Amino acid sequence: MSHDELIGKNLQRMDPMLKRILTLFSLPFILLIAFLCLTVSTPADVDINPIAEDIPAKALLQTGLLEQQAQSPPSTNVEKESWHKPSVIKGIYTTGWMAGSSKWFPQLVDFIDKTEFNALVIDVKDDTGTLSYRSKVPLVNEEGASLNKISNPAKMIALLREHQIYPIARIVVFKDPFLAGKRPDWAVRDINGGLWKDRRGLNWVDPNNRQVWDYIVDIAKEAIGLGFQEIQFDYVRFTSDGDLKRCVYPYSSGKLRQDVIKEFLDYARFRLKDYHVPISADIFGLTTSTTDDMGIGQKFEKIVTSVDVVCPMVYPSHYALGTFGLRNPDLNPYETVFHGVSDAKKRLEKLGNTTTQLRPWLQDFSLGNHYGRNQIQKQIQAVKDAGVKEWIFWNPSCRYDISKYN
Repeated sequence: MSHDELIGKNLQRMDPMLKRILTLFSLPFILLIAFLCLTVSTPADVDINPIAEDIPAKALLQTGLLEQQAQSPPSTNVEKESWHKPSVIKGIYTTGWMAGSSKWFPQLVDFIDKTEFNALVIDVKDDTGTLSYRSKVPLVNEEGASLNKISNPAKMIALLREHQIYPIARIVVFKDPFLAGKRPDWAVRDINGGLWKDRRGLNWVDPNNRQVWDYIVDIAKEAIGLGFQEIQFDYVRFTSDGDLKRCVYPYSSGKLRQDVIKEFLDYARFRLKDYHVPISADIFGLTTSTTDDMGIGQKFEKIVTSVDVVCPMVYPSHYALGTFGLRNPDLNPYETVFHGVSDAKKRLEKLGNTTTQLRPWLQDFSLGNHYGRNQIQKQIQAVKDAGVKEWIFWNPSCRYDISKYN
């Protein structure tokens, strides 16, 4: 993804040893990452000051961040009592198109039935900015932001319930070229006018804009009403690739980016608290090992206090050459994942955080080096050896080979 720009942007602020490691980042690897950006959608994106305390709801109300009264939960098509939440979540990812396919969706269900997996992360709102089903959220309808990828979400959820597969709603937050195009006043602006574009020519909305926050929360509420048992926020960060010096955030009040992201997560969590579903957030893998927010607002210690589950994307292919002392992290899936997950676990323990679950994203795709059964199993073993029980796998094609897992 855009890991090269992040590294270059933050080299001057990193620890000397990490700086020396990251400067080994080679041009061929950068070209491979650029190729992935053009062909593969990946979750957040692969995406330090004193540790912040959780913001009490009362304080947020006083500062005008939250509604004066929490809204009542929506009626749901699927009774929550009928769901059996697995004690340990092990999941795979699918797009809205695959989830709505009469051919491919049953194959995903069959794959989960025949393996140790028990959860499915489904695109509700992807990085195009569109929803995967015909939404009833007013602003979604007003702007025409929903597609008929999943023609009958109730039927889909019912099938998942029948097979006791835990459904997680993936909602891409601030990377939203569709909404930015429809509401340019909500978008990240270019310093010379117009909308700022990332390396792929796509637009983002301003993370400081609380109207966007409400839009996201409304979508999450609807997803819960459909029967999703967890809300997973992706691209919950500031921009990272492209000419970042040209970015103008029209809604900025001067707050630190890491505080803006934390406040959004606190706000969403509060607004969704009466629905009693876990809130998770995808973060860059390197955020578990760096000491700042990497310029994107993802500071590990602040994010983990604002969510129930944190999902670092520890894809070996997305680490710079030399990271963790490894000449090529992509050729060392066990060591790379073990380091990334272990760092996250240690930081949670240092915080005394015993409630936030660690659930890393792992790599089921090839980028430069072939990833087959051996590489898959090494990543799983690394997570276990780091003392973590949960994980989720990302495959952009959503075609999972059972022989890699059994």
